[in-house]
Amino acid sequence: MKKILLLVLLISIVVSCQQKGETVFKNSFKKYDETEAIAQSQENEFERMKFKLIQSKYLDMNAVFKPFQKELANFSEENYEELKPFILEQNIPQLQKNVKEGKLSYEKLTLFYLYRIRKFESDSTLSLNSIIALNPNVLNEAREKDKNKTDVSEFSIYGMPILLKDNINTKDMKTTAGAIALADNKTSEDAFIVKKLRENGAIILGKVNLSEWAYFFCSGCPLGYSAIGGQTLNPYGRGKIETGGSSAGSGVTVAANFAVAAVGTETAGSITSPSSQNSVVGLKPTIGVLSRTGIVPISSTLDTPGPMTKNVVDNAIFMNAMRGFDKSDTASKKIEEDYIQNGFRNKFENRRIGVLKPLLSDSIYNSTVEKLKKVGVEIIEITPPEISFDGFITLLNIDMKHDLPKYLKNNAIETLEVKNVNDVVLFNKKDSILRAPYGQQLFEGIVKDKTTLKELSMIKLLLKKNSLDYFKIMEPEKLDAILSINNYHSAIASVAKFPTLTVPMGYKESGEPVSLTFIGVPFSERKLLEIGYAFEQLTKVRKMPKNYQ
Repeated sequence: MKKILLLVLLISIVVSCQQKGETVFKNSFKKYDETEAIAQSQENEFERMKFKLIQSKYLDMNAVFKPFQKELANFSEENYEELKPFILEQNIPQLQKNVKEGKLSYEKLTLFYLYRIRKFESDSTLSLNSIIALNPNVLNEAREKDKNKTDVSEFSIYGMPILLKDNINTKDMKTTAGAIALADNKTSEDAFIVKKLRENGAIILGKVNLSEWAYFFCSGCPLGYSAIGGQTLNPYGRGKIETGGSSAGSGVTVAANFAVAAVGTETAGSITSPSSQNSVVGLKPTIGVLSRTGIVPISSTLDTPGPMTKNVVDNAIFMNAMRGFDKSDTASKKIEEDYIQNGFRNKFENRRIGVLKPLLSDSIYNSTVEKLKKVGVEIIEITPPEISFDGFITLLNIDMKHDLPKYLKNNAIETLEVKNVNDVVLFNKKDSILRAPYGQQLFEGIVKDKTTLKELSMIKLLLKKNSLDYFKIMEPEKLDAILSINNYHSAIASVAKFPTLTVPMGYKESGEPVSLTFIGVPFSERKLLEIGYAFEQLTKVRKMPKNYQ
């Protein structure tokens, strides 16, 4: 009888603990008083770091996590700590090796990331406001990957949980571009690059925050802010260091180890900027290498998605997994290149690299150039020509005026209230405090811009000519790349259709990350990755943000 009573007592304790755990889980995400944090931000010397709000007024993260309530209730802090050495900062080849050796499974890897995201994002002192949505089927998909795995290559994206910038269509999550106008945009099809990722075995973990409408919406507003996701914060200095934009959530989540990698998009600096600010590797490919179909646009002339990863090897693996010719994208090219080719050589043999003289006054850039000289890189100092960049905003204005309606007609859900830029402006005016607290000056500028398509064509030609003039020394000097800092020359490179690769270079005294950006000629992504890998192995400067280890 005593044994039966003891057993009943034990069962009741277990049930009570489970119920308690579930209750705690249900209320993991609570709104907190952000008054002091907002007041502190007003002291920042940079105007766009002066926040009006931090937490999302729209998103309910408890609802986002609800599909995983049962599984996470059975995943303990002890489980999390046991898995950390096999996951944190590990590259894809090592993760695949750990799975092959039985130290990990794809399900455990996915659970680890879900637990880690909840752990930090539910803590008001550490939250980064980086997640907008999670794939409700992600654990089932991970289990399927475990069941069906055979001889998975160490250079495969198979089973790897990936996050997407929330301007990229997915059939299992809404695609909002951070805007309440698109809050109900549940598309029936994946974007082309998402289809390719799934075909290659990637697991789509969720969607990340971004600068609303890819930071072509409000003027001088904070980077990484959206009405859907709130204010994204940088793990290297919450509220003190900018996240970069517009792929803020992609950079932040990779830096904080919330997924294996993330996809960003760029028009002019939106991959290189947040990659640099968050000490991760970001590649903005040549236009046409990766499809744009199913991605909320700014400019069909300049837009491209690209990989954001913790290291160069993962970046190359990611490029292989996303590539493919897309007949629906008029810029798409048939690319046969294997970006990984079983790894890279750790050498700088016969490399000629251009250095921009005006940047040598930067101490980190200067010391980096000296390191490259010491390992045999032939450095060519360049004084770039002065060029006019007049018309750049006009290019973006008129492209978006025509490209956004096409997306809304062909790639968005039919029931959306908005059909063009003007509709979005009018929609936001109905509740500007919630929908556009920093204003929508750039969208209003698009509506007002009366530039004709004929005039736009001339603007594009002139901008392209001037951008090519800026880099014209590359061909006669036979340069493999030109070195820049962060996104300093991203707009010029984008108009010239030159790819850029940014790799961590160091940290300022404040702890703010700084990156070296390699600019190459069109379709030289493989060469940039080779050089970037050699640089990464030479310097090995990337370090995890200290509060997220």
